[in-house]
Amino acid sequence: MLSSLRCSLTRLGLVSVAFLMPCAMFGQTPAAGTRRIIGFVDDHRRTVLRGQRHPLARPEFDRGEAPPETRLEQMVLTLQADEGQQRELEALIEAQQDPESPDYHQWITPAEFGQRFGVSEGDAEKVAEWLRGKGFDVESIAPSRRLVVFSGTAAQVQAAFYTPIHLYRVRGVMHHANAADPQIPEALAAVVGGVVSLHDFRSQPQHSLTRPALQSSPEFTSGSAHYLSPADFATIYNLGPLYAGSIDGRGQSIAIVGRSNINLTDVQTFQTRFGLPANPPQVIVNGTDPGIVAGGEQSEAELDVEWAVAVARNAKIQMVVSASTNTTDGVTLSAQYIVNRNLAPVMSLSFGLCEAAMGPAGNQFWNALWQQAAAQGISVLVASGDSGAAGCDSPSATPASGGRGINGLGSSPYATCVGGTQFSDTANPAVYWASANGGTYGSAVSYIPEAVWNSSGTSGGSGLWAGGGGASLLYAKPSWQAGAGVPADNRRYVPDVSLNGSVHDGYLLILNGQMYAAGGTSAGTPAFAGLMALAVQKQGARLGNANPALYARAALQARGGAAVFHDVTAGDNSVPGLAGYTAGTGYDAATGLGSVDATQFVNRWSDSTVTVPAFQLSVPVPVSIPAGASSTASLSVTVTGGFGSDVTLSAGTLPAGLAASFAPTKILSPGAGTSLLTLTAGASMAVATYSLTLTAAGGGLTQTALLGVAIAAKCAYALNKTGQAAGASGGSYPIVVTAAAGCPWTAATSASWIGIASGAAGTGTGTATLTVAANSATTARTATVTIAGVVLTVTQEAAAAAVFSLTPSTASFGATGGTGSAVLAAPSTTAAWTAVSSATWMVLTSAASGTGAKTVTYTVLANTTTSARTGALTVGGRTLAVTQDAAAFSLTPAAASFRAAGGTGSTALLAPSASAAW
Repeated sequence: MLSSLRCSLTRLGLVSVAFLMPCAMFGQTPAAGTRRIIGFVDDHRRTVLRGQRHPLARPEFDRGEAPPETRLEQMVLTLQADEGQQRELEALIEAQQDPESPDYHQWITPAEFGQRFGVSEGDAEKVAEWLRGKGFDVESIAPSRRLVVFSGTAAQVQAAFYTPIHLYRVRGVMHHANAADPQIPEALAAVVGGVVSLHDFRSQPQHSLTRPALQSSPEFTSGSAHYLSPADFATIYNLGPLYAGSIDGRGQSIAIVGRSNINLTDVQTFQTRFGLPANPPQVIVNGTDPGIVAGGEQSEAELDVEWAVAVARNAKIQMVVSASTNTTDGVTLSAQYIVNRNLAPVMSLSFGLCEAAMGPAGNQFWNALWQQAAAQGISVLVASGDSGAAGCDSPSATPASGGRGINGLGSSPYATCVGGTQFSDTANPAVYWASANGGTYGSAVSYIPEAVWNSSGTSGGSGLWAGGGGASLLYAKPSWQAGAGVPADNRRYVPDVSLNGSVHDGYLLILNGQMYAAGGTSAGTPAFAGLMALAVQKQGARLGNANPALYARAALQARGGAAVFHDVTAGDNSVPGLAGYTAGTGYDAATGLGSVDATQFVNRWSDSTVTVPAFQLSVPVPVSIPAGASSTASLSVTVTGGFGSDVTLSAGTLPAGLAASFAPTKILSPGAGTSLLTLTAGASMAVATYSLTLTAAGGGLTQTALLGVAIAAKCAYALNKTGQAAGASGGSYPIVVTAAAGCPWTAATSASWIGIASGAAGTGTGTATLTVAANSATTARTATVTIAGVVLTVTQEAAAAAVFSLTPSTASFGATGGTGSAVLAAPSTTAAWTAVSSATWMVLTSAASGTGAKTVTYTVLANTTTSARTGALTVGGRTLAVTQDAAAFSLTPAAASFRAAGGTGSTALLAPSASAAW
C-alpha cells in the first residue's frame, strides 16, 4: 500500500520534476497564502518574463505593429503559489490516491483550492488593481486564485508589459503576437507566473476526417472497408457486460473542451442512427459564442461529443465552448472554465500544441490547471497527438523538421494522455468482421489485435499521421510511472494508454447531416473519457488523476493479475525524417500501457497496489546566474517503501565556465535530506540556457533530474553617488550598490583614514558603509574607495581653521521651479572647493569649482510630477537642502459671478503634465 506519510511535488519552469517528501501535517488544512506583494508597486523597477515569445514570431514573418486599438480579449495571467503551498498541494494529491490515508478520495472544491493553494486575496487583488490601473478590464479572478482573466488593447499591453503586439504572416496566415518577452514590476514577480499567451498561434484538433462511400442505408462492412460504429467499439473493447449491468454512465457527466459550437441535430441523428438512448448534450457558451466554426473545429467538437456519448450512453455530456481571441486560445478558456467550476468528474481535451511552442507560462498554466483538477477529483483525458514522435510538426507536413516533441497540453503527470493504435485486421478480415451489420450497425465479432497507429509516409501513407508519443522536455518521471518497458531515465513519457486512432477503421460520426469517418487520437480520447465515466459510476465517486491506478494495475497484470490492458507490441511511431519509438512488451512510448478491456478496466479499478523501496530527487525551479556570479539551489531527497541507504549527489558534464558543488555531497542513511547546490558562472560565459543533469545514487538505485540554468548578462554595478564629501570631524556614510541578484561585490580602500564599517562584501543590491576619521590637519584631503569595481572619491575638509560656511542652508520652491543662490564663505582666498548637485532637476548655473568666497547660483526645474521632491547642493562640504512642491492643476479664472438669469462661462485648466489625469 502507498504510505500515508508520503507526498509528491511537481515544480514547473523551464524544467519540471516530480519528487516525494515526508509530510508531517497530513490531514491538516494548510494556512491560506500569505501576502507576498508588500508595499508600493514601482512600475519602473521591472523584471522580464523570459521565454514568453512564440517561436514563430520571427523577424522574417514580421509585418509591423498591430493597430494600437486592436482588441485583445480574455488574456490569462497565471498566479503562482508559494513553495509551502505547493508542497502541501502535492502532499494532498498523493494522499487522495493513497487508500491508507485519511485524505483518500477526499476531493476539494475550487473555492477550497483557492483558500488553501491560491495566492492570498490581497495579492490577487493587488495584481488586479495593477491591471486596472493600466486600463485593462479585469473580467475575473478564478476561484483557484491562480488565474486572472483580463482584456484590453494592443496599446495597453505595450504600456503595461513593455512589449508591442506585431502582425506576423506565417504560411499565408496573419497572426498577432508579442514581439518581445513581457515585463512586469519586480514587486509582482513573487506571485505572477506569466501571461499564458499574447499571440494567436493556437493548438490544433487531433483528428483526420474522410467521407466514406456509404449508401443512404450504409453497410459498415463493405468489402475490405470497415468503419467503427458504437456497437463495434463495444464489441472490440468488451463493454457488453457493463451495459448489461446498467453501467452506462447514468448519473455521471463528461465535460468536453471546445472552441466551436455544434449542430445538436447531428448528435440526435447519431444517437438515433446507432440505436443509442436519446441523450442530448448540454452546450455551455463561455463568453462570446463563436458559432459553428467551419473545418476541423466543428468536426472536432461533434466527434468529441458523439463519441463520448457513444461509450457512456447515458452520461450527461457538457460541451464548453469558448471563442478564441487575438491572444488566447479558446481551448485554454474552456479548460479553465471546466476546472474552476468543477463541472464534471471527467473531462476530455482533443487539441494539441507541443511543449516547446508553449513557453514557460503556457506549460505552467496547463500543469497547474491539471493539478487543480486532480485535487478536485477530476480525471483529465488529453489526446497525445497525430504526428508520431514529431509532436511539434503538423501531421500533414513532411518530412519532420521540428525534432522529437509531445503534446504539452497532456504531458503533465496530472493528465492521462491517450495515444493511438490501429487494428491488425487486414490479413484476414473475416476473422474479426461479420459480412453484414446487426440492428445497430455493428459488424465486429471480437477483440482485434492492435499495433501502433502509423499512417505516415514511412508506412505507405502520407504526411506524419501516426500516434503521438515520447519523452517530456519539462517533467521528470513521476513515482507511479514504473514497470516493464518504462525507460530508465528520469523523464515523464506519454502516452499513458491508447485506443484505435486509425482512419483505416475510422470512427463514424454525423456532421451536417452527413456520414463521415474520423481517425486520430482525438477520436480515442473522448471514447476513453466515456470509459472513465463508467469507472466513476461503478465506484460511485470521483477518481481524480487516473495515472497512479493505471500503472498500478499494469504492474498487477504483469504479476498475473487481471488482464486490464491489451499490450501492443507491434509497430512504431517513426515518421518521415524522424525515428520514433517502437512498441514492445509492457510500457512503450508509442502506445503507453496499451488499450483496455473495458469490463476489466471498470470492474478491477479498486485492485490493491504495492510499494517498492525507492527514493526521489527533487530540484527547484530554474536558476538564473549572471556571468561572473554565483547562485544556490536547495535539493531534496525523499524516500519511500522502507528505503534506507546513503545517497550521493553529483552533477553531470558541466558547460565550460560553470562550476558546481554540493553541501553535503552525501546524504546519510536512510537517505532523506537536503543539500545546497552552489553554481558559479565564469565571467566570460555567454548568455545562454543549459539543462544540467543532477544525479542521486544509493542502495543500488539511481535517480536523475534536470535543472534549468540560465546564464544572464555579466554583472553590472552602479553606486548612488560619484563622490562623498566629509566634514573635518568625519563620520559614517552609507553608499548604496545597485546590482542584479547573485552579483558579488566588495568594498576596499588604501587610505588609512577611511574604514569599511559594514558591507565590505555583498551580492545583489546592498549598502557599504564608510567611516571617515577626523581630520586634524589644516589642509583638506582626498582618497578613493573602490566599491563593486566603481571608484568613489572621498573628500574631507581641513581642520576647523579651514572650514567653509554656506548661507542659507535651506531653500524651497514651488512646482514651477525658479532660480536661487547661496553664499560660500571661505577661510582664505586660496581655499579650494567644489559644488555638486544631487539631483538632475537642480542645475548649477555658476562654476562647479573654485577657490575663496563665492556666490553659487542654481536653477530648479519645473516639477511635472504629483509628488514633492528633495535634493541637495553641496559646496565646500557644506549642504544646501532644497525642497520643491508637487505639481498641481490650476484654473484661470478661479472665480466667476453671474446675474440671476444665469449664463455660461469657461475656465482654463493648466495641468502639470500631458499625462496628468483630472
